Amino acid sequence: MRLNSSLQFTLGNLARWLAIFAVVWLLGAVGLGWLVNSFLILFGLLLLAPVVAFFGFRWWLQRNLVQDKCPVCRYEFTGLNKTELQCPNCGEPLKIEQGHFQRLTPPGTIEVQAVEVEGQRIEE
Repeated sequence: MRLNSSLQFTLGNLARWLAIFAVVWLLGAVGLGWLVNSFLILFGLLLLAPVVAFFGFRWWLQRNLVQDKCPVCRYEFTGLNKTELQCPNCGEPLKIEQGHFQRLTPPGTIEVQAVEVEGQRIEE
């Protein structure tokens, strides 16, 4: 009884291999080698595409990732070039241009920088 079950198992495997061999032989005989080559090229592209995407994304990040300080509170953080964002520390709206953070002010706003001056007490 064991001999019969192992014989069936072996014949089943042999039938699968014969079917695969027959399909490959048929493709070669009919002249469909281009089909096999296209599957091999597609398989190669599927293996190569993630590697190219990974290195391409790293290159893009190196060109567009900006690390600078907020012009208001001097908190250092990272953002993408040519975007608008808010400082995570003080909430100031900022834009990133030419690799630096700049305040995002409405048109017509005049920027003023305060200067600290020491005062003197006048005695009467």
